[in-house]
Amino acid sequence: MTVVRCGLLLVLVTLGSVPVFFVAVVVQQLTGLFCLLMLAVMWNALAGYGGLVSVGQQAFIGFGAYATIFLTRAEVPPYLAVVLAALASAMLAALLAPLVLRLRGGRFAVGTWVLAEALALLVVLDQSLGGGTGVSLRGLNVYPPDTRRAYTYWLALAFLVVLLGAVVLLLRHRAGAALQAIRDDEEAAGSLGVRAFPLRFGLYVLAGFGCGAAGALILANTLFVEPRSIFGVQWTAYMIFMVLVGGIGTFEGPVLGALLFFGVQYLFADYDAWYLIGLGLTAGAFALFLPRGLWSLVQDRRIGYHPRAHA
Repeated sequence: MTVVRCGLLLVLVTLGSVPVFFVAVVVQQLTGLFCLLMLAVMWNALAGYGGLVSVGQQAFIGFGAYATIFLTRAEVPPYLAVVLAALASAMLAALLAPLVLRLRGGRFAVGTWVLAEALALLVVLDQSLGGGTGVSLRGLNVYPPDTRRAYTYWLALAFLVVLLGAVVLLLRHRAGAALQAIRDDEEAAGSLGVRAFPLRFGLYVLAGFGCGAAGALILANTLFVEPRSIFGVQWTAYMIFMVLVGGIGTFEGPVLGALLFFGVQYLFADYDAWYLIGLGLTAGAFALFLPRGLWSLVQDRRIGYHPRAHA
């Protein structure tokens, strides 16, 4: 265990030193990768551990970004605004949870999407937030470009560590096992005294916090946001791709999926609609032919799993 902790500490120190030794484009791209990792981990927590297949997490991504804009205009320091926007996203999730958690299956998925579209429409109608044309985060102009990129990178890394730590604690706690029991059979879990709503409520709020933080950091990394993009359903496509390809319901799978998606995005993002269609077809193929994702290949090699022996 001590070796593992030392290894993790070494990784953190190495990642933390990136802005010191690498050029601006590397720092900015790695910040984007951290945001993708946060989104993948949060969607996996919802769907993989809690059985909550949401197609509306972009509601919190967009809310986190626009809450940052709103707070900086109220003279809140920009990086404090990012943290407060993540907390505000958690509060929004807490307010919406009693409504959306009443829904099940496809109705839950559609309900979360409708809420995201409603939030996007409210932002478009608010001209003080730029309406449909978008708005810039001018509060960060007080920092030199290299300093701004470094601060944004370090804050993204800190959020990622916090969210990964929260998931680890959840999996080690009885609540994690209870959530997975609810995911597999809610009625059977209820007959054993497991209360579904409080557990799913906490998970939904955690996911709202994480997605809100990612949205605020995406804004801080790019300095511009517009509703059609930040509230776009493409974020759900990205999250589903990363989790299904990496391995849903595992801790390591979404991390692997996010790394793979980051590379694919870098190479093929210029193909626009065909790029999204390709992501969807790839995720569908994994769901059909490798439902446990790429991480299952690593697990099977570790335990010497042979499909024919288990046929």
